[in-house]
Amino acid sequence: MLDFLLLELTLPVLLAACGVTFVAGLVKGALGFAMPIVMISGLSSFLPVELALAGLMLPTLVTNLSQSLRQGWAAARGSILRYWRMLVAIVICMILSAQVLAFLSGPLMLALLGGPITAFALVQLLGVPLRINVARRRRAEWVSGVVGGLYGGVTGVWGPPVMVYLLSVDTEKRDMVRVLGVVFLIGGLALILGHLISGVANANSMSFSALLILPGMVGLWLGYEIQDRLNAALFRRLTLLGMIVIGLNLLRQAAGF
Repeated sequence: MLDFLLLELTLPVLLAACGVTFVAGLVKGALGFAMPIVMISGLSSFLPVELALAGLMLPTLVTNLSQSLRQGWAAARGSILRYWRMLVAIVICMILSAQVLAFLSGPLMLALLGGPITAFALVQLLGVPLRINVARRRRAEWVSGVVGGLYGGVTGVWGPPVMVYLLSVDTEKRDMVRVLGVVFLIGGLALILGHLISGVANANSMSFSALLILPGMVGLWLGYEIQDRLNAALFRRLTLLGMIVIGLNLLRQAAGF
């Protein structure tokens, strides 16, 4: 068995982590989101939650850079200017909430994330209209950013509240994917900064995370091919179904099944 640095990870465990990351990258390439959710739920099934959280940091950062710039720098810059409120709230709240990770149990973290994801996606699939009034969108951006940042600092996943907002305002498929890339990229930088302070991100855990960049990028490139063939209605439906599957899996892990 091969040990990895001071983490004492065996070769089968490393291969399993690469497999989880490849699948996460594939889903992200196809739908534009869910890489951290897939990784935290997959990796935490055989690794400590803190190491699973550290492991997702660099692959998500690199893949989000690719996703953000897929339509060019000008489009990415436009998304930053359009959603600056959400981005500011995410960064501040993520750095702050990262410091309380040591005081929260793994099951509690997973349950706090899985429940709201599943509920929102189920309601949307059942056809219940959840739309944000145009006059309240600025407030909704702040709220989405705060909730996303608070979740992100302790779970490594800040996408669902952002997804809820973008789906609620009927964002076009390509715009939604780009906005998610920008939000996730900036959030990913905040996540790493927050956990450099908390100690979760260190030389050993970041070396493990660096190993997962390649399988994540391979999955992403293959996922792009799938995304380009999806029409808007199917894209939305698959997005919601993916959120339900991931949410239920997080709840399963929180319950210890």
